[in-house]
Amino acid sequence: MAEKFERHRQPWTQDEIQKLHTLAKKGMALKAIAKALTRSEESVKARAKEDGLGIAKLR
Repeated sequence: MAEKFERHRQPWTQDEIQKLHTLAKKGMALKAIAKALTRSEESVKARAKEDGLGIAKLR
């Protein structure tokens, strides 16, 4: 069963956005970033695309 996220459709905070940018620039994988931010991979992917960030593929 997939992990359940309690934060469904919650707006991104400035801290989360900053952390996303930092982790993406370090070359962290999507799955690891999603877990660190307690957000779904889809949510992280969508936000990264919105901000023009590249995220490493799953390893």
